[in-house]
Amino acid sequence: MAAPEVPPGTVTVFTDIMCGWSTIALHRFYRARDAAGLTGRLSVDLQLFLLEDINRIALNSRIIEPEIPVVGALEPDLHFTPWQRHPSEWPVTSLPPNEAVHAAKSQSPAAAEELDMALRLAFWRDSRCISMRHEILAVADECPGVDADELRRAVDTGAARGPMMQSYLDHREDVQGSPHFFLADGTDTHNPGITMHQEGSTGAGFLVVDSDDPGVYDDLVRRAAEAAGVS
Repeated sequence: MAAPEVPPGTVTVFTDIMCGWSTIALHRFYRARDAAGLTGRLSVDLQLFLLEDINRIALNSRIIEPEIPVVGALEPDLHFTPWQRHPSEWPVTSLPPNEAVHAAKSQSPAAAEELDMALRLAFWRDSRCISMRHEILAVADECPGVDADELRRAVDTGAARGPMMQSYLDHREDVQGSPHFFLADGTDTHNPGITMHQEGSTGAGFLVVDSDDPGVYDDLVRRAAEAAGVS
């Protein structure tokens, strides 16, 4: 399949809501966009890269929990914490919250961005089981820019599931991982600014960040703005 077409004024990001690396990446992109004065003029189109399907395994704390001190240390202000509730409450699928974010896109890109980050922090910071319908809708109720009643109807009818999954299936071979940014000028970058390696096996070893350059997001926003013809 061909790489996704990105409309001007948009950055397309393939991501999974329960990916810590993409949570850091989006936080940095939004911060750089704010600093450039482009919030409201440069939007993020969030697209699904479903890690549980790619890896053919339920999301589980054995794999994700060891990443928290590594990923969380990159942006301490996000306050990533280990899971604080009973292990039985740990979410094993990210499909429902990802679907809710895609449903919010029918309201506006800003609504989807707001709900997406709120759901991410509900999991990574607040230990909420965002696989559950009631938690997803409770988070939506806390988002001023999201029409929670409209979202509830979209979630309950499954309106976003088909288009979300079609985009994922069409482009999964083009995406290196979560997050992967695609710009309107035809360029793309996976997990910008970070290089890392795994010591030992996944779930038994640990991740090591070899380099981290948050400044790459200033350049990413600049290039996206140039491709969109905004300044």
